[in-house]
Amino acid sequence: MNQAKIARINEFARRVKRGETLTPEELKERDALRREYIDSVKANLIGQLDNTYVVGPDGVKRPLRERADQHGILS
Repeated sequence: MNQAKIARINEFARRVKRGETLTPEELKERDALRREYIDSVKANLIGQLDNTYVVGPDGVKRPLRERADQHGILS
């Protein structure tokens, strides 16, 4: 997600906070931009978690994803 899209989301937020109403087209655009932003944040977080390891008491390094999968957390 680029800065222009984030700025547009923030513009909508400022307008709503000031008490302005958004048109139906603006609401659709805002919702689509929000979804894109959320998907981007989730993808970045998953990427970070894929590169995170847990060191067990036995000193063995295991990927966090492997442990989460065993517990059904990231399914």
